[in-house]
Amino acid sequence: MELYNFTATELSDMLKEKKVSAAEITKAFTDRIDAVDDKINAFVTVTKDLALAKAEEVDKKLAAGEALSDLAGIPIAIKDNICTKDILTTCSSKMLSEFVPPYNATVIEKLNSLDYVPLGKVNMDEFAMGSSCETSYFKKTSNPHNTEYVPGGSSGGSAACVSAGEAPLSLGSDTGGSIRLPSAYCGVVGLKPTYSSVSRYGLIAFASSLDQIGPIGRSVSDVAMLYSAICGKDNKDATTANREYADFKADLSADIKGKVIGLPKEYFSDGISDEVKKNVMSASKVLEENGAVLKEISLPSTDFALNAYYIISSAEASSNLARFDGVKYGFRAKDYNSLTEMYENTRSEGFGDEVKRRILLGTFVLSSGYYDAYYKKAKLLQQRILKEFSGEFTSCDVILTPTAPDTAFKIGENFGDPLKMYAADICTTTVNIAGLPAISLPCGKGANGMPIGMQLIGNKFSEQNLLNTAYCYEKAVGEFNTVASIK
Repeated sequence: MELYNFTATELSDMLKEKKVSAAEITKAFTDRIDAVDDKINAFVTVTKDLALAKAEEVDKKLAAGEALSDLAGIPIAIKDNICTKDILTTCSSKMLSEFVPPYNATVIEKLNSLDYVPLGKVNMDEFAMGSSCETSYFKKTSNPHNTEYVPGGSSGGSAACVSAGEAPLSLGSDTGGSIRLPSAYCGVVGLKPTYSSVSRYGLIAFASSLDQIGPIGRSVSDVAMLYSAICGKDNKDATTANREYADFKADLSADIKGKVIGLPKEYFSDGISDEVKKNVMSASKVLEENGAVLKEISLPSTDFALNAYYIISSAEASSNLARFDGVKYGFRAKDYNSLTEMYENTRSEGFGDEVKRRILLGTFVLSSGYYDAYYKKAKLLQQRILKEFSGEFTSCDVILTPTAPDTAFKIGENFGDPLKMYAADICTTTVNIAGLPAISLPCGKGANGMPIGMQLIGNKFSEQNLLNTAYCYEKAVGEFNTVASIK
Protein backbone atom coordinates (compact mmCIF):
# COMPACT_ATOMS: atom_id res chain seq x y z
CA MET A 1 0.00 0.00 0.00
CA GLU A 2 1.25 3.49 -0.88
CA LEU A 3 2.51 5.48 2.09
CA TYR A 4 0.04 8.31 1.48
CA ASN A 5 -2.76 5.90 2.46
CA PHE A 6 -1.52 5.63 6.03
CA THR A 7 -2.64 7.96 8.81
CA ALA A 8 -0.21 10.26 10.61
CA THR A 9 -0.35 8.03 13.69
CA GLU A 10 0.54 4.97 11.64
CA LEU A 11 3.37 6.79 9.83
CA SER A 12 4.77 8.05 13.14
CA ASP A 13 4.87 4.51 14.53
CA MET A 14 6.43 3.13 11.34
CA LEU A 15 9.12 5.81 11.40
CA LYS A 16 10.07 5.17 15.01
CA GLU A 17 10.23 1.42 14.31
CA LYS A 18 12.52 2.23 11.33
CA LYS A 19 10.19 0.50 8.90
CA VAL A 20 10.29 3.61 6.74
CA SER A 21 12.33 6.81 6.58
CA ALA A 22 11.09 10.39 6.87
CA ALA A 23 12.42 11.02 3.37
CA GLU A 24 10.35 8.14 1.99
CA ILE A 25 7.23 9.43 3.74
CA THR A 26 7.77 12.96 2.45
CA LYS A 27 8.45 11.82 -1.11
CA ALA A 28 5.25 9.77 -1.09
CA PHE A 29 3.23 12.89 -0.34
CA THR A 30 5.08 15.26 -2.66
CA ASP A 31 4.66 12.68 -5.45
CA ARG A 32 0.96 12.46 -4.59
CA ILE A 33 0.68 16.26 -4.84
CA ASP A 34 2.37 16.14 -8.25
CA ALA A 35 -0.03 13.41 -9.36
CA VAL A 36 -3.41 14.78 -8.25
CA ASP A 37 -3.27 18.45 -7.29
CA ASP A 38 -4.01 19.63 -10.82
CA LYS A 39 -7.47 18.11 -10.21
CA ILE A 40 -7.90 19.24 -6.59
CA ASN A 41 -6.12 22.64 -6.57
CA ALA A 42 -5.53 22.42 -2.84
CA PHE A 43 -2.06 24.00 -2.73
CA VAL A 44 -1.13 27.62 -3.34
CA THR A 45 2.55 26.98 -2.54
CA VAL A 46 4.36 23.61 -2.38
CA THR A 47 7.64 23.68 -0.41
CA LYS A 48 9.02 20.44 -1.82
CA ASP A 49 12.73 21.17 -1.37
CA LEU A 50 12.26 22.43 2.19
CA ALA A 51 10.14 19.39 3.04
CA LEU A 52 12.75 16.94 1.78
CA ALA A 53 15.54 18.82 3.60
CA LYS A 54 13.57 18.67 6.87
CA ALA A 55 12.91 14.98 6.36
CA GLU A 56 16.62 14.30 5.93
CA GLU A 57 17.30 16.11 9.22
CA VAL A 58 14.81 13.84 10.97
CA ASP A 59 16.41 10.75 9.44
CA LYS A 60 19.80 11.85 10.76
CA LYS A 61 18.36 12.25 14.26
CA LEU A 62 16.73 8.84 14.01
CA ALA A 63 20.01 7.25 12.89
CA ALA A 64 21.81 8.92 15.80
CA GLY A 65 19.36 7.39 18.26
CA GLU A 66 17.74 10.66 19.28
CA ALA A 67 14.23 10.52 20.73
CA LEU A 68 11.63 11.77 18.26
CA SER A 69 8.31 13.47 18.87
CA ASP A 70 5.14 11.92 17.47
CA LEU A 71 5.10 14.56 14.73
CA ALA A 72 8.78 14.27 13.75
CA GLY A 73 9.03 13.54 10.04
CA ILE A 74 5.27 13.90 9.51
CA PRO A 75 4.32 16.16 6.57
CA ILE A 76 1.73 18.83 7.41
CA ALA A 77 -0.04 21.33 5.13
CA ILE A 78 -0.70 24.83 6.49
CA LYS A 79 -3.65 27.09 5.70
CA ASP A 80 -2.44 30.16 3.84
CA ASN A 81 -3.49 32.64 6.53
CA ILE A 82 -0.97 31.28 9.06
CA CYS A 83 2.35 33.12 8.84
CA THR A 84 5.36 31.06 7.82
CA LYS A 85 8.78 32.73 7.82
CA ASP A 86 10.28 33.11 4.33
CA ILE A 87 7.33 31.24 2.78
CA LEU A 88 4.63 33.02 0.79
CA THR A 89 1.51 33.66 2.91
CA THR A 90 -1.29 35.11 0.79
CA CYS A 91 -4.66 34.63 2.54
CA SER A 92 -5.64 33.63 -1.03
CA SER A 93 -5.97 37.34 -1.81
CA LYS A 94 -4.50 39.66 -4.41
CA MET A 95 -3.85 42.01 -1.48
CA LEU A 96 -1.19 39.66 -0.07
CA SER A 97 -0.26 37.76 -3.23
CA GLU A 98 3.44 38.60 -2.77
CA PHE A 99 3.64 38.74 1.04
CA VAL A 100 6.48 36.73 2.59
CA PRO A 101 6.38 37.00 6.41
CA PRO A 102 9.59 37.71 8.34
CA TYR A 103 8.38 35.58 11.27
CA ASN A 104 6.51 32.38 12.11
CA ALA A 105 3.14 32.06 13.78
CA THR A 106 3.40 30.50 17.25
CA VAL A 107 1.82 27.25 16.03
CA ILE A 108 4.54 26.98 13.37
CA GLU A 109 7.27 27.56 15.96
CA LYS A 110 5.74 24.76 18.05
CA LEU A 111 5.67 22.41 15.07
CA ASN A 112 9.24 23.33 14.12
CA SER A 113 10.39 22.37 17.62
CA LEU A 114 8.82 18.93 17.03
CA ASP A 115 10.56 18.47 13.64
CA TYR A 116 7.45 18.46 11.45
CA VAL A 117 7.83 18.48 7.67
CA PRO A 118 6.28 21.58 5.98
CA LEU A 119 4.54 20.50 2.77
CA GLY A 120 3.35 23.98 1.82
CA LYS A 121 0.45 26.42 2.04
CA VAL A 122 -3.07 25.47 1.05
CA ASN A 123 -5.90 27.36 -0.58
CA MET A 124 -8.76 29.03 1.26
CA ASP A 125 -11.57 31.51 0.81
CA GLU A 126 -10.06 35.00 0.59
CA PHE A 127 -9.18 36.22 4.11
CA ALA A 128 -11.14 33.18 5.38
CA MET A 129 -14.43 34.71 4.21
CA GLY A 130 -16.55 32.03 2.57
CA SER A 131 -18.03 28.56 2.94
CA SER A 132 -16.92 26.94 -0.30
CA CYS A 133 -13.30 27.86 -1.17
CA GLU A 134 -14.62 29.70 -4.22
CA THR A 135 -13.62 33.23 -3.20
CA SER A 136 -9.85 32.59 -3.48
CA TYR A 137 -8.02 35.00 -5.79
CA PHE A 138 -5.90 32.16 -7.19
CA LYS A 139 -8.10 29.13 -7.86
CA LYS A 140 -11.18 27.17 -6.84
CA THR A 141 -10.39 24.03 -4.85
CA SER A 142 -12.41 20.89 -5.66
CA ASN A 143 -13.79 18.16 -3.40
CA PRO A 144 -11.75 14.96 -3.84
CA HIS A 145 -14.89 12.80 -3.62
CA ASN A 146 -16.21 14.52 -6.75
CA THR A 147 -14.29 17.37 -8.32
CA GLU A 148 -17.50 18.99 -9.56
CA TYR A 149 -18.35 19.81 -5.92
CA VAL A 150 -16.97 22.36 -3.47
CA PRO A 151 -14.78 21.19 -0.56
CA GLY A 152 -16.36 23.68 1.86
CA GLY A 153 -14.66 26.65 3.38
CA SER A 154 -12.92 28.63 4.36
CA SER A 155 -10.32 25.90 5.10
CA GLY A 156 -11.20 24.10 1.88
CA GLY A 157 -7.61 23.41 0.87
CA SER A 158 -6.79 22.11 4.36
CA ALA A 159 -9.59 19.52 4.25
CA ALA A 160 -9.27 18.63 0.56
CA CYS A 161 -5.52 17.90 0.71
CA VAL A 162 -6.03 15.50 3.64
CA SER A 163 -9.00 13.81 1.99
CA ALA A 164 -7.05 13.40 -1.28
CA GLY A 165 -4.00 11.89 0.43
CA GLU A 166 -1.82 14.90 -0.38
CA ALA A 167 -1.08 15.40 3.32
CA PRO A 168 -1.69 13.24 6.39
CA LEU A 169 -2.46 16.32 8.51
CA SER A 170 -3.21 19.98 8.04
CA LEU A 171 -3.87 23.12 10.02
CA GLY A 172 -6.93 25.26 9.35
CA SER A 173 -8.64 28.15 11.07
CA ASP A 174 -12.26 28.31 12.20
CA THR A 175 -14.23 31.55 12.60
CA GLY A 176 -17.77 30.24 12.13
CA GLY A 177 -17.26 26.64 11.00
CA SER A 178 -14.30 26.96 8.65
CA ILE A 179 -12.59 23.79 9.89
CA ARG A 180 -15.70 21.73 10.56
CA LEU A 181 -17.68 22.49 7.40
CA PRO A 182 -14.95 21.46 4.93
CA SER A 183 -14.15 18.44 7.13
CA ALA A 184 -17.78 17.36 6.81
CA TYR A 185 -17.91 17.98 3.06
CA CYS A 186 -14.62 16.13 2.46
CA GLY A 187 -15.22 13.22 4.86
CA VAL A 188 -12.35 13.92 7.28
CA VAL A 189 -12.01 14.78 10.98
CA GLY A 190 -11.68 18.43 12.01
CA LEU A 191 -11.41 19.98 15.48
CA LYS A 192 -12.30 23.56 16.37
CA PRO A 193 -10.63 24.02 19.79
CA THR A 194 -11.88 26.11 22.71
CA TYR A 195 -11.26 29.78 22.07
CA SER A 196 -8.00 30.75 23.86
CA SER A 197 -6.52 27.24 23.87
CA VAL A 198 -4.37 27.83 20.76
CA SER A 199 -2.33 30.97 20.11
CA ARG A 200 -3.54 33.25 17.33
CA TYR A 201 -0.18 35.01 17.08
CA GLY A 202 0.70 34.93 13.39
CA LEU A 203 -2.82 34.04 12.25
CA ILE A 204 -3.89 36.82 9.89
CA ALA A 205 -7.12 37.94 11.52
CA PHE A 206 -10.64 37.74 10.15
CA ALA A 207 -12.62 38.19 13.40
CA SER A 208 -10.30 38.20 16.39
CA SER A 209 -12.86 37.21 19.04
CA LEU A 210 -14.00 34.19 16.99
CA ASP A 211 -10.93 32.90 15.09
CA GLN A 212 -9.25 29.70 16.25
CA ILE A 213 -6.55 27.53 14.65
CA GLY A 214 -7.21 23.79 14.69
CA PRO A 215 -6.19 20.41 13.20
CA ILE A 216 -7.63 18.31 10.37
CA GLY A 217 -6.77 14.63 9.87
CA ARG A 218 -8.17 11.31 8.69
CA SER A 219 -8.50 9.80 12.18
CA VAL A 220 -9.39 10.98 15.67
CA SER A 221 -5.94 9.91 16.90
CA ASP A 222 -4.26 12.09 14.26
CA VAL A 223 -6.30 15.13 15.26
CA ALA A 224 -5.60 14.53 18.96
CA MET A 225 -1.88 14.28 18.23
CA LEU A 226 -1.72 17.56 16.31
CA TYR A 227 -3.93 19.42 18.79
CA SER A 228 -1.63 18.42 21.66
CA ALA A 229 1.27 19.92 19.72
CA ILE A 230 -0.25 23.36 19.13
CA CYS A 231 -2.30 24.15 22.26
CA GLY A 232 -1.02 26.09 25.26
CA LYS A 233 -0.33 29.49 26.74
CA ASP A 234 1.56 31.99 24.57
CA ASN A 235 3.01 35.23 25.92
CA LYS A 236 2.65 36.72 22.44
CA ASP A 237 -1.14 36.26 22.57
CA ALA A 238 -2.75 37.77 25.67
CA THR A 239 -6.02 35.95 24.97
CA THR A 240 -4.51 32.47 25.46
CA ALA A 241 -5.54 30.64 28.63
CA ASN A 242 -2.93 29.89 31.29
CA ARG A 243 -3.70 26.24 32.03
CA GLU A 244 -2.27 22.75 31.74
CA TYR A 245 -3.30 20.55 28.81
CA ALA A 246 -3.41 16.76 28.63
CA ASP A 247 -1.67 14.54 26.12
CA PHE A 248 -4.88 14.13 24.15
CA LYS A 249 -3.69 11.23 22.02
CA ALA A 250 -2.25 9.25 24.96
CA ASP A 251 -5.48 9.75 26.93
CA LEU A 252 -7.85 8.61 24.15
CA SER A 253 -10.50 6.19 25.41
CA ALA A 254 -13.49 4.62 23.68
CA ASP A 255 -15.32 4.17 26.98
CA ILE A 256 -18.33 6.52 27.02
CA LYS A 257 -20.60 4.52 29.32
CA GLY A 258 -22.97 6.85 31.16
CA LYS A 259 -22.06 9.92 29.09
CA VAL A 260 -25.13 12.06 28.42
CA ILE A 261 -25.40 13.25 24.82
CA GLY A 262 -27.80 16.11 24.14
CA LEU A 263 -29.72 16.32 20.87
CA PRO A 264 -30.93 19.92 20.42
CA LYS A 265 -34.23 19.99 18.53
CA GLU A 266 -33.33 23.25 16.77
CA TYR A 267 -30.50 21.49 14.89
CA PHE A 268 -32.88 18.90 13.42
CA SER A 269 -35.42 21.40 12.06
CA ASP A 270 -36.84 21.88 8.57
CA GLY A 271 -33.64 23.58 7.39
CA ILE A 272 -31.71 20.31 7.66
CA SER A 273 -32.02 17.74 4.85
CA ASP A 274 -33.71 14.45 5.65
CA GLU A 275 -30.67 12.36 4.73
CA VAL A 276 -28.44 14.40 7.04
CA LYS A 277 -30.92 14.01 9.91
CA LYS A 278 -31.17 10.27 9.27
CA ASN A 279 -27.41 9.72 9.28
CA VAL A 280 -26.76 11.86 12.35
CA MET A 281 -29.56 10.16 14.29
CA SER A 282 -28.17 6.76 13.26
CA ALA A 283 -24.80 7.88 14.63
CA SER A 284 -26.45 8.85 17.91
CA LYS A 285 -27.86 5.31 18.16
CA VAL A 286 -24.36 3.88 17.70
CA LEU A 287 -23.17 5.99 20.63
CA GLU A 288 -26.19 4.87 22.65
CA GLU A 289 -25.37 1.22 21.92
CA ASN A 290 -21.91 1.91 23.33
CA GLY A 291 -23.26 3.13 26.66
CA ALA A 292 -24.16 6.78 26.09
CA VAL A 293 -27.48 8.21 27.23
CA LEU A 294 -29.39 10.30 24.68
CA LYS A 295 -31.37 13.32 25.81
CA GLU A 296 -33.45 15.80 23.78
CA ILE A 297 -32.57 19.39 24.66
CA SER A 298 -33.35 22.89 23.40
CA LEU A 299 -31.12 25.81 22.45
CA PRO A 300 -33.79 28.36 21.43
CA SER A 301 -31.47 31.21 20.42
CA THR A 302 -29.96 29.05 17.66
CA ASP A 303 -32.49 30.47 15.18
CA PHE A 304 -30.89 33.94 15.55
CA ALA A 305 -27.25 32.85 15.77
CA LEU A 306 -26.42 33.15 12.07
CA ASN A 307 -27.54 36.79 12.03
CA ALA A 308 -25.52 37.58 15.15
CA TYR A 309 -22.46 35.81 13.75
CA TYR A 310 -22.40 37.76 10.50
CA ILE A 311 -22.86 41.07 12.33
CA ILE A 312 -20.07 40.39 14.86
CA SER A 313 -17.64 38.81 12.40
CA SER A 314 -18.15 41.47 9.73
CA ALA A 315 -17.73 44.26 12.28
CA GLU A 316 -14.41 42.82 13.40
CA ALA A 317 -13.35 42.13 9.81
CA SER A 318 -13.99 45.73 8.77
CA SER A 319 -11.67 46.85 11.57
CA ASN A 320 -8.98 44.21 11.03
CA LEU A 321 -8.80 44.74 7.26
CA ALA A 322 -8.42 48.51 7.58
CA ARG A 323 -4.66 47.91 7.85
CA PHE A 324 -4.49 46.83 4.20
CA ASP A 325 -4.29 50.25 2.59
CA GLY A 326 -1.26 50.08 0.30
CA VAL A 327 1.05 51.90 2.73
CA LYS A 328 2.87 49.36 4.89
CA TYR A 329 2.76 46.05 3.05
CA GLY A 330 0.88 44.07 0.46
CA PHE A 331 -0.59 45.18 -2.84
CA ARG A 332 -0.60 48.84 -3.89
CA ALA A 333 -2.54 50.19 -6.87
CA LYS A 334 -0.40 51.65 -9.64
CA ASP A 335 -2.70 54.46 -10.75
CA TYR A 336 -3.62 57.22 -8.29
CA ASN A 337 -3.22 60.99 -7.96
CA SER A 338 -3.58 61.46 -4.21
CA LEU A 339 -3.19 59.57 -0.94
CA THR A 340 -6.95 59.10 -0.63
CA GLU A 341 -7.14 57.80 -4.19
CA MET A 342 -4.31 55.36 -3.43
CA TYR A 343 -6.30 53.99 -0.49
CA GLU A 344 -9.45 53.69 -2.57
CA ASN A 345 -7.84 52.11 -5.62
CA THR A 346 -5.69 49.73 -3.59
CA ARG A 347 -8.64 48.40 -1.60
CA SER A 348 -10.94 48.28 -4.62
CA GLU A 349 -8.44 46.33 -6.69
CA GLY A 350 -6.89 44.26 -3.88
CA PHE A 351 -10.01 42.80 -2.25
CA GLY A 352 -12.50 40.43 -3.86
CA ASP A 353 -16.27 40.87 -3.84
CA GLU A 354 -16.99 38.77 -0.74
CA VAL A 355 -14.39 40.60 1.35
CA LYS A 356 -15.76 43.97 0.19
CA ARG A 357 -19.28 42.82 1.06
CA ARG A 358 -18.29 42.00 4.62
CA ILE A 359 -16.28 45.20 5.08
CA LEU A 360 -19.33 47.19 3.99
CA LEU A 361 -21.63 45.24 6.31
CA GLY A 362 -19.22 45.59 9.21
CA THR A 363 -18.72 49.30 8.68
CA PHE A 364 -22.49 49.77 8.52
CA VAL A 365 -23.30 47.96 11.78
CA LEU A 366 -20.58 49.89 13.63
CA SER A 367 -21.60 53.29 12.28
CA SER A 368 -23.31 56.00 14.30
CA GLY A 369 -27.04 55.39 14.51
CA TYR A 370 -26.80 51.67 13.74
CA TYR A 371 -24.40 50.41 16.42
CA ASP A 372 -27.16 49.99 19.03
CA ALA A 373 -29.64 48.57 16.56
CA TYR A 374 -27.34 45.84 15.23
CA TYR A 375 -23.93 45.30 16.80
CA LYS A 376 -24.98 45.84 20.42
CA LYS A 377 -27.95 43.47 20.01
CA ALA A 378 -25.72 40.84 18.41
CA LYS A 379 -23.31 41.02 21.36
CA LEU A 380 -26.22 40.65 23.81
CA LEU A 381 -27.43 37.61 21.87
CA GLN A 382 -23.90 36.21 22.09
CA GLN A 383 -24.19 36.19 25.88
CA ARG A 384 -27.62 34.54 25.70
CA ILE A 385 -26.28 31.77 23.44
CA LEU A 386 -23.38 31.12 25.83
CA LYS A 387 -25.81 31.01 28.76
CA GLU A 388 -28.03 28.48 26.98
CA PHE A 389 -25.09 26.20 26.23
CA SER A 390 -23.82 26.50 29.81
CA GLY A 391 -27.26 25.55 31.09
CA GLU A 392 -27.43 22.41 28.98
CA PHE A 393 -23.90 21.37 29.94
CA THR A 394 -25.01 21.06 33.57
CA SER A 395 -26.77 17.83 32.53
CA CYS A 396 -25.06 16.92 29.23
CA ASP A 397 -21.47 15.83 28.61
CA VAL A 398 -21.62 16.34 24.84
CA ILE A 399 -24.07 17.88 22.38
CA LEU A 400 -24.56 16.13 19.02
CA THR A 401 -25.73 17.94 15.87
CA PRO A 402 -25.26 17.83 12.10
CA THR A 403 -22.18 19.74 10.95
CA ALA A 404 -23.88 21.09 7.85
CA PRO A 405 -27.53 21.21 6.73
CA ASP A 406 -26.74 19.23 3.58
CA THR A 407 -23.92 17.60 1.66
CA ALA A 408 -21.52 19.63 -0.48
CA PHE A 409 -23.03 21.59 -3.36
CA LYS A 410 -21.66 21.90 -6.87
CA ILE A 411 -19.01 24.50 -7.72
CA GLY A 412 -20.81 27.66 -8.85
CA GLU A 413 -24.23 26.49 -7.63
CA ASN A 414 -24.57 29.02 -4.78
CA PHE A 415 -21.78 31.41 -5.70
CA GLY A 416 -24.07 34.23 -6.84
CA ASP A 417 -26.37 34.00 -3.81
CA PRO A 418 -24.63 35.11 -0.59
CA LEU A 419 -27.63 34.19 1.61
CA LYS A 420 -27.62 30.60 0.37
CA MET A 421 -23.88 30.46 0.93
CA TYR A 422 -24.17 31.84 4.46
CA ALA A 423 -26.86 29.26 5.31
CA ALA A 424 -24.22 26.50 5.11
CA ASP A 425 -22.88 27.79 8.45
CA ILE A 426 -26.18 27.44 10.31
CA CYS A 427 -25.03 24.50 12.47
CA THR A 428 -21.54 25.75 13.28
CA THR A 429 -21.59 29.46 14.09
CA THR A 430 -23.03 29.08 17.61
CA VAL A 431 -19.88 27.24 18.69
CA ASN A 432 -17.64 30.19 17.80
CA ILE A 433 -20.05 32.71 19.29
CA ALA A 434 -19.88 30.80 22.59
CA GLY A 435 -16.12 30.07 22.38
CA LEU A 436 -16.71 26.30 22.69
CA PRO A 437 -14.81 23.33 21.25
CA ALA A 438 -16.40 21.13 18.57
CA ILE A 439 -15.32 18.28 16.33
CA SER A 440 -16.74 17.13 12.98
CA LEU A 441 -16.41 13.54 11.85
CA PRO A 442 -17.90 11.50 8.99
CA CYS A 443 -21.16 9.64 9.61
CA GLY A 444 -22.27 8.47 6.18
CA LYS A 445 -22.85 9.60 2.62
CA GLY A 446 -25.72 11.25 0.79
CA ALA A 447 -27.56 10.03 -2.29
CA ASN A 448 -25.07 12.01 -4.40
CA GLY A 449 -22.19 10.02 -2.91
CA MET A 450 -20.84 13.00 -0.95
CA PRO A 451 -19.87 12.71 2.75
CA ILE A 452 -22.13 13.69 5.63
CA GLY A 453 -20.61 15.05 8.84
CA MET A 454 -21.80 15.07 12.44
CA GLN A 455 -20.68 17.60 15.04
CA LEU A 456 -19.90 16.97 18.68
CA ILE A 457 -19.91 20.12 20.85
CA GLY A 458 -18.40 20.28 24.33
CA ASN A 459 -18.13 22.67 27.23
CA LYS A 460 -15.05 24.91 27.36
CA PHE A 461 -11.76 22.98 27.58
CA SER A 462 -13.51 19.59 27.28
CA GLU A 463 -11.58 18.53 24.18
CA GLN A 464 -10.59 15.19 25.72
CA ASN A 465 -14.24 14.34 26.27
CA LEU A 466 -15.06 15.28 22.66
CA LEU A 467 -12.15 13.30 21.28
CA ASN A 468 -13.06 10.24 23.36
CA THR A 469 -16.67 10.33 22.13
CA ALA A 470 -15.50 10.70 18.54
CA TYR A 471 -12.96 7.90 19.07
CA CYS A 472 -15.71 5.61 20.39
CA TYR A 473 -17.80 6.23 17.27
CA GLU A 474 -14.79 5.75 15.00
CA LYS A 475 -14.00 2.39 16.60
CA ALA A 476 -17.63 1.28 16.54
CA VAL A 477 -18.22 1.91 12.83
CA GLY A 478 -14.71 1.11 11.59
CA GLU A 479 -11.96 3.62 11.06
CA PHE A 480 -12.88 6.21 8.43
CA ASN A 481 -9.38 7.02 7.21
CA THR A 482 -9.55 5.93 3.59
CA VAL A 483 -8.17 8.37 1.01
CA ALA A 484 -10.90 9.64 -1.31
CA SER A 485 -11.16 8.06 -4.75
CA ILE A 486 -10.76 11.19 -6.82
CA LYS A 487 -13.49 11.51 -9.47
